Amino acid sequence: MFTYEVTGIRVRYADTDQMGYVYYGNYARYYEIGRVEALRSLDFHYKAMEDSGVMMPVYENRSRYLQPGRYDDLLTIKVSIRKLPTARVVFDYELWNQDGILLNVGETTLVFQRRDTGRLCTAPPALIDKLLPFYQDKN
Repeated sequence: MFTYEVTGIRVRYADTDQMGYVYYGNYARYYEIGRVEALRSLDFHYKAMEDSGVMMPVYENRSRYLQPGRYDDLLTIKVSIRKLPTARVVFDYELWNQDGILLNVGETTLVFQRRDTGRLCTAPPALIDKLLPFYQDKN
């Protein structure tokens, strides 16, 4: 299983609602930050994939709010890909604050789609090559 942690994401005042909590819609943005940086850690760049003609639209987004994130919290986003991608990829997220408190868990499913036809396609071979070592039996 592939996992990656993005650290040092500061909750800004603009990220919060009237109660001083992270506005629920911002968690999807934190998920995007996590998955883009996780892929970048593999030297796989979303922009290069798009330039090659493959898009990755979000198909499904789930979120569970356990504790409120607050202004000036320093977040860690833990990203996991439990299964090797096919025509879709599922990312799991955990958002923790600086005190080690789990604030949120989430999951997004993205699909691979050809830009020219809009049809689904399989994950780019370059991505599979980067992820494969994390799923091979280590016996």
